Amino acid sequence: MLTAKKKWVSRAPETVSADAISALAQDSDCSPLVAKLLINRGMTTAAAAQKFLNAAQQPLLDPLTMHDMEKAVDRIQDAIVAGDQITVYGDYDADGLTSTAIMVETLDQVGANVNYYIPDRFKDGYGPNQAAFDQLIEAGTKLFVTVDNGVAGNAVINAVQERGIDVVVTDHHELPAELPHAYAIMHPRHPEGHYEFGELSGAGVAFKVATALLEEIPEELMDLAAIGTVADLVSLTGENRTLVTLGLKVLRQTTRPGLAALIKAAGLAPDQLNETSIGFGIAPRLNALGRLQSAQSGVELLTTLDDDRATALATQVNMLNEKRQGLVKTIAASALEQAQLPENAARQTLVITGKNWHEGVLGIVASHVVEATGKPTLVLNEDENGRLKGSGRSVEVYNLFKAINPVRDDLVAFGGHHMAVGLSVMRDQLTTLKDALESAATAQHLGEAGPASLPIDGELAIKDATLATLKDLQRLAPFGTDNPAPLFELHPTAIPQARAIGSDHQHLKLQLSDGQANVDAIGFSFGSALAPVQASPSDVAVVGELSSNTWNGQTKPQIMIKDVAVTGAQVIDARTQHLSAHNFQAPGVYLFFHQKLMEKLQGYLGANAQAVFVGDSTSDLSAIATDAAVFIVDCPDTLADLTAVLASLPLNQLTLYLYRQESVYLAGMPSREQFAKLFKFTVNHHNVDIHHQLTAVAKHLHIERNLLIFMIQVFFEVGFVKISDGVMNGVSNPTKADLHHAPSYQLREQQIVAEETLLYSKSAALQVWVKNQAAVKN
Repeated sequence: MLTAKKKWVSRAPETVSADAISALAQDSDCSPLVAKLLINRGMTTAAAAQKFLNAAQQPLLDPLTMHDMEKAVDRIQDAIVAGDQITVYGDYDADGLTSTAIMVETLDQVGANVNYYIPDRFKDGYGPNQAAFDQLIEAGTKLFVTVDNGVAGNAVINAVQERGIDVVVTDHHELPAELPHAYAIMHPRHPEGHYEFGELSGAGVAFKVATALLEEIPEELMDLAAIGTVADLVSLTGENRTLVTLGLKVLRQTTRPGLAALIKAAGLAPDQLNETSIGFGIAPRLNALGRLQSAQSGVELLTTLDDDRATALATQVNMLNEKRQGLVKTIAASALEQAQLPENAARQTLVITGKNWHEGVLGIVASHVVEATGKPTLVLNEDENGRLKGSGRSVEVYNLFKAINPVRDDLVAFGGHHMAVGLSVMRDQLTTLKDALESAATAQHLGEAGPASLPIDGELAIKDATLATLKDLQRLAPFGTDNPAPLFELHPTAIPQARAIGSDHQHLKLQLSDGQANVDAIGFSFGSALAPVQASPSDVAVVGELSSNTWNGQTKPQIMIKDVAVTGAQVIDARTQHLSAHNFQAPGVYLFFHQKLMEKLQGYLGANAQAVFVGDSTSDLSAIATDAAVFIVDCPDTLADLTAVLASLPLNQLTLYLYRQESVYLAGMPSREQFAKLFKFTVNHHNVDIHHQLTAVAKHLHIERNLLIFMIQVFFEVGFVKISDGVMNGVSNPTKADLHHAPSYQLREQQIVAEETLLYSKSAALQVWVKNQAAVKN
């Protein structure tokens, strides 16, 4: 059995009927599948559905309805007329870089004297930095326009305004209780505003300012707006859906040398670009700049008209992203090792620390640890002064900000929200921080929450996992926050192919089948599920996203696995001809059919392993826990012996070693001619010392030694020979007997059948046979 990592929850409303789905499909000119998915996402009317399905045709909102927009435009225009230096103060992530590029290009287009500043993550931190603003003012700045930041910069912005330098804030982040005294604040959710859509990204807000300044929709800037919107994980509904849909069309035909070079460096096909291309190809590379160094060159990459410069910058960005990936892999490995230490295994929350860890990637590492463990996690780097700085990530049911906020006065710095935080703490306050996390875990009932939920749109038949279905589903794209890609539950009847792939075998590659149709499936970081899947291929359920994969010019449908479950007993085929200590380290019950073998291997058993002899009728298996892992160590002599054991155990997980030192099946039964040769030998040779002369006799008769031992035993049992103190003599005129009636002969026949079934059958056939014999625990 393999338990799913998450709790599978239907996204479909319970009250929706098939008639309602059919009616919406007809009224909205879409398939019943798309209609069902629309209803799952809350669009139950034809009007709402058609607006959603035709996002590119929806008008963009009037930018002048945003709070302070007219006031800001007037102030910017006054600065342009006066020839004043305008500085765009941005941010170092993909949304901040695209916001800056949008604003800089727009101001340049309307004749402004404009420059830009991207704060350094490590020197300036996020948002307005006093030293940076002072430096820019000394250099001649007369007006600041912030993009993707500013609403939380009260102290700096207020000080700048008091010096007579105006600041125009454009932002989309959470609004604090007190806003800065900026000249103007443009925010889609401003408490005094009336903008109809509050979920714009920083790039989205900058795009609205650009539209107001240019007095027309700047289509040439939509590619940047789309990148910022997707990268910042804002809601892909409403106006954002329209911006991204239109922006992707521009991006596929971009004339920006920097973006074209970056797309090429990322190995993306320009005409196939979609929101996934941004989320996993373009945005991570732009983010890598700010994570590892100053991101100032990112704006140049997005705005340069020089092809050679664009290529050089794109190459640099791609190299930094590769470096970022390497850092994440290395640090995450160390972090996960810490997470598995006994003291951390016992905790509900994790505080992972290290030295010489790059602080720019610790948030990503924390996300990896949360994904692997399900525990809210802080990952911190310690410097030479004993200060630990880093990031934290959480799970849905645990408010990380509220957990730490009570002890914020004991920290050097702290900020964040429900799911993510950044902080600094001195080593002598680390215990205080850890205790606060654990106390909050108890107060917030983290341990009672169970696994995170995984919303599912319904079941998908293997035969319907086609490119035609995928094309139909694309009508719901672009996918993202609040409009996730549809996830389906698939129940294959067979798994024709299953293997672990990747350098560390950490990924899972399957072929799912319903007996008539097949579809490939891949699950990243699901490599550990291989053994349970192989053990019970007919009991596998998969949750995944239908996608496509192109290889050697051929495009095929593919399921991107998001979760896997294996029901019923788990029968693991681990048959082996060699046993060593590592075979007995896992906790569980190890069953032996041969007493001597158990006595020989007993010393190999780990601390939580138990050996049980089941080779006679006195074995009592009732004390074995129903959820215990059970190992069949050696091959029984008869199928009946194993059947009796299996039928008495409500198995949960069964591993089959089925060790046999010498194969009876391969040696086979002696022929009539071989028995005749032995009989003739016993008539003509007397007082044969079989203890010392057996090997010589085997060579003389050209019969394998172990087979000869069996034949002598059969002759002894039917009265053809006598053996006394190891000396064998033939019996004169023995009574005629049928060798088949000898107990050893009958046992060997059963051993051959047992070995043929248990040792030389295919894995799938063995698993089916075992399950048919067992009292399987479902």
